[in-house]
Amino acid sequence: SSERHKRESTCVPNKVLLLAGCAACVGGTFQYGYNISVINAPTKYVQDFVNQTWFERYNSVISESGLTLIWSTIVSIFTIGGLIGVTVGGTLSVKMGRKGTLLTNNIFALTGSLMMGFSYTTRSFELLIVGRLLIGINSGIGLCVQPLYLGEIAPTALRGAMGMGTSIFITAGILLGQVVGLREVLGREEYWPILLSTTCIPALLQLVMLPWFPESPRYLFIDRGEEEASKKALRQLHGRAWNQEWEDILKEKDNLEGFCAKKPWELLKDRSLRWQLLTIVLLNSAQQLNGINAIYFYASYLFEESGIPAEKIPYVTIGTGACECITALTCGILIEFLGRRVLIMGGYTLMSIFCVLFTLALTFQTASPVVPYISMVCVFAFILSFGLGPGGVTNILTTELFTQTARPAAYVIAGSVNWLNFFFIGLVFPFVVIGLQQYCFLVFLVICSLMATYIFFIIPETKNKTFMEIQNEFRLSRK
Repeated sequence: SSERHKRESTCVPNKVLLLAGCAACVGGTFQYGYNISVINAPTKYVQDFVNQTWFERYNSVISESGLTLIWSTIVSIFTIGGLIGVTVGGTLSVKMGRKGTLLTNNIFALTGSLMMGFSYTTRSFELLIVGRLLIGINSGIGLCVQPLYLGEIAPTALRGAMGMGTSIFITAGILLGQVVGLREVLGREEYWPILLSTTCIPALLQLVMLPWFPESPRYLFIDRGEEEASKKALRQLHGRAWNQEWEDILKEKDNLEGFCAKKPWELLKDRSLRWQLLTIVLLNSAQQLNGINAIYFYASYLFEESGIPAEKIPYVTIGTGACECITALTCGILIEFLGRRVLIMGGYTLMSIFCVLFTLALTFQTASPVVPYISMVCVFAFILSFGLGPGGVTNILTTELFTQTARPAAYVIAGSVNWLNFFFIGLVFPFVVIGLQQYCFLVFLVICSLMATYIFFIIPETKNKTFMEIQNEFRLSRK
């Protein structure tokens, strides 16, 4: 239709829209990526600190199992915080608004940063645990609310590209965390408290930048009924092309008249949305269980096998972070041309293929000096496939498959599933590797191929469609 053509032609983002997206992401999903990777570099130094502190307090050496328990608590408490954050994020986004929640969320990051920074001077490893918990809460809220904000401020024709900001900033956070953790930067023993407290910088940046940009226009009008404020926000974000988006918001508002924002348990009971709900639960589970964590786990071993000196491995590992960052950017460029369905289905199909190749390469690792290099190629190819599809598109689909009243609850459910699976894979994965060794990738092959099949048969293309059009298409196709 001419309306669709007009919508598709609005493909150049307004400068204010881009900057608003960056301001939301820098203190949002960037924190999640940064705090996943930044904890790896000071592992040995933090363990030494726990040892010293224990000896000073109790005049005895901590047992090996005690040290492992404290260290694993420092690392894994982040996921517990994330789960808490995501469960309150949806409610906060309805009560305080998307922008208001993101700004308030920085309290957790700043408090957590201070606690981790002062843990050394106060000789208290407990502060590291509480600090990581608070950073986890910050990341959980950010992962829930930031994609909501991006999806709601973007025009329909740019919703996919804007939504990719989530995964671009996660991967940028992972990469920067790896770089900052190098010995030449803050990776030396005397710097580890500073390294862990650098998480305050993105929080401060967001507090300076985000107040200059408007609240989500959809939230202002549909949730709060503030018509003029919503129109003003749309003009700021979309420039002269704001009228088309206003018409879509009006249609959605009329359709949702009399409905309040759903609670997660209300969404679980809503039979009309069960296919959308099943889709986001499966997509978010697969995002953690598809083998990407296993690839990172195996990366260091493979680099050693390929003859790379141990002291050089952190630099090669940065290559994996850079690889994922580049693919997230590429996905951002391709998503409005190829669509969501092609990218996510293609990503899972390629990951299935590389699971097979990787298993074969690991099985015949000693057969030839060339095989370890083939394994390294598989590592990078698997990361590329993940970044091009599942890594970026999953969050966008969580935004697009629901209308305004159901979306915050959908993010709570999707986020909870994601964090629970993140915790599960951290707990169970080492045992899977010990038990199955290289054949663990056959488990991931099953998960990836089943997801590709599900996407092919169930998920419609959502590119250039309004939220109401997507909702109706799901309803008609599942009758």
